[in-house]
Amino acid sequence: MARMTTEADAARDHTLRVVLAALLVVGVLLGLVVFAVLRFGGGVAGAESFTTYQPAPAPAALPPVRTQEPSRSANRQVLVDPAWVSTVAAKAGIPAPALRAYADSEIRLSREKPGCHLGWNTLAGIGWIESQHGTLGGRTLREDGYSLPTTILGPALDGQRFAAIRSTPSSARWHGDTVWEHAVGPLQFLSSTWDRWGADGDGDGKADPRDLDDAALAAGRYLCADAHDLATDAGWSRAVHSYNHDDQYVVNVAGAASSYASRAR
Repeated sequence: MARMTTEADAARDHTLRVVLAALLVVGVLLGLVVFAVLRFGGGVAGAESFTTYQPAPAPAALPPVRTQEPSRSANRQVLVDPAWVSTVAAKAGIPAPALRAYADSEIRLSREKPGCHLGWNTLAGIGWIESQHGTLGGRTLREDGYSLPTTILGPALDGQRFAAIRSTPSSARWHGDTVWEHAVGPLQFLSSTWDRWGADGDGDGKADPRDLDDAALAAGRYLCADAHDLATDAGWSRAVHSYNHDDQYVVNVAGAASSYASRAR
C-alpha cells in the first residue's frame, strides 16, 4: 500500500507541475497581448489599424524666406530663399525645382497650419518614393515644376493589378485615357483626390497635379488634414499612411526623409 500511495502521489505531483507550467505559458502570452494592445492599439472591428515601425523623421530646419522680391517679369510666387535652395539641393541630391516646391510648401503650411509641423524633408521623402522628384524613367524636372519629355503617369487602374476605376472626362484631361483612371504627376494624385486638395502652389493661376509646385502644396495640405501633428511619431505615421495606405510605404518615406534631413545639415 505504501508503494502504491507513493506512485499515486508522484503522478499527482507530475500532473500539478504540468498544469502550473501551462498556466505560466498562458500568463506570459496574455501579458504579451496586453502589452501589444497598449503599445500599438487594439484591434477593434472597423477601426484603422496601423503599426509605427520606426520613429518619425525629425523635420529639417525651417528654410529661410527670401529677402528680395522676385523679378516683375516672373509669373511665380516663390517664398524660399534661392541661395538656400541652391546650397541644400546640392547637399541633399534633390533637383532644385523640387526642393523649392517642398520648401515653399513647408513655409506656407507653417502659416496655414502651424500645429502641423510639416517639414520639407517629409515632402521630399514622398517625392522620392513616388517619382524620384519627377525624374523617374530618365525624365528631367523643368524649372517650372513639370517633367520632360512626358508627364509621369501611374498604371491604368483597370482591375488587373489594382482596383478598377473608370476615368471621367474631367480626369482624362490630366492623363489622356478615356477608359481607365491613372494617378498623375510627380506626387501621383488621383483626379478624385486632386478635385478636393488641388492647389496653385506657384501662383501662376493654375492648379495642375503635373506641376510639382502645385502638387507639393496639395500634398502638404493633405498630410496636415485631420489635425495631424507631424512632430509626433504617431501623427507623422498616420499622416503618411493616409497618403498611401501601406505600412512599408511609411517605412520607405521615413527612411528617405531622414536621409534628406541628414544630408542638408
